[in-house]
Amino acid sequence: MDFGIAGKWALVCGASKGLGLGCARALAEEGVNLVIVARTERLLREAADSLRALPGANEVIAVAADITTPEGRAAAMSAPNGPGDAFDILLNNAGGPPPGDFHDWDDSDWQAALNANMLTPIALIRALVDGMAERGFGRIVNVTSVSVKAPIANLGLSNGARSGLTGFVAGIARGPLARQGVTINNLLPGAFATDRLIGTIEDEALSKGMAADSVLEARRQSIPTGRLGTPEEFGAAFAFLCSRQAAYINGQNILCDGGAYPGTH
Repeated sequence: MDFGIAGKWALVCGASKGLGLGCARALAEEGVNLVIVARTERLLREAADSLRALPGANEVIAVAADITTPEGRAAAMSAPNGPGDAFDILLNNAGGPPPGDFHDWDDSDWQAALNANMLTPIALIRALVDGMAERGFGRIVNVTSVSVKAPIANLGLSNGARSGLTGFVAGIARGPLARQGVTINNLLPGAFATDRLIGTIEDEALSKGMAADSVLEARRQSIPTGRLGTPEEFGAAFAFLCSRQAAYINGQNILCDGGAYPGTH
């Protein structure tokens, strides 16, 4: 299926590895021009090289910057040969804050979580959405978490920050932008085979005095599909939400978790 987005410009955050790279790869295969952003220059450069080598890939511009800062956002929108602020597609994606006991978190912990997982996505939406509306096409997808559907006890920082973004998106997605060809959706990943999940599994295993392999296998068995998801699968779901065919999907929280969430809505 031709998604009808070849030649458009996308800003993909957190694109050096994991789910962000999976999303960038799916767009590159559709012929979308990319500005990819991440903090680690070496990993980002390697990711950019791998994307340029894909069949059908067009322009791939790598910007090593911290997108959670005003300077990082400015760097992404002033990249040489980039579109400036004239992006057609935006993927908001940032690593989640660490787990822990809420008694131990001070104001700085909350500020960091809110900045990365709520305020930065809102800042990028604010910077790009009016141009999308003027051009009559825009796709904004925010990577959040299953925790906005079913909060996770030791992830209070993530629960709070991502739920705040979810509430914000629910309001603006149903406003005038929807009539101007701009859709805004959230993709909620469950357990995917990424470095972050492996690190979380190792921490859990250490706290329980168990082998990491045993904890990982228990996690797999808790998922109806019996396995972890892959970044490629997540990227495919993201790319479809960016397509012209997905123009009637708007303001949604779309689970991508192998059926692990037990609720009906």
